[in-house]
Amino acid sequence: MSKYLLSTHVVEGESRPQMSDEDMQGFMERIQALEKEMKSTGAWVFSARLHGPETATVLSSADGEVVTTDGPFAETKEHLAGFYVVEAEDLDAALALGARVTECINRPIEVRPFADFADEHKG
Repeated sequence: MSKYLLSTHVVEGESRPQMSDEDMQGFMERIQALEKEMKSTGAWVFSARLHGPETATVLSSADGEVVTTDGPFAETKEHLAGFYVVEAEDLDAALALGARVTECINRPIEVRPFADFADEHKG
């Protein structure tokens, strides 16, 4: 099994229609059911929703000194909003999970495999 990152991004300032209480309840039920299913099959490793990019702190090293700056690493309106780390047999299985998440949250999902550094150092 390989680990995959399923990440969602949002555009700062993008307006979306306000969800009614009923719509929000339906959304929460769908995402909770999907997460329960992922946990029961062993696919779910970890997930998190992130605070906005204004809360980010970037650390960089230059000439032996660490410099701290506020805000996201990249100057962009699009930023990482949340993610899942899942285990899947292969990319097709990870894409199937990503498809289920995008259907629940109505946002694009990027699916990316984690690098397996152990394999890179063999023979």
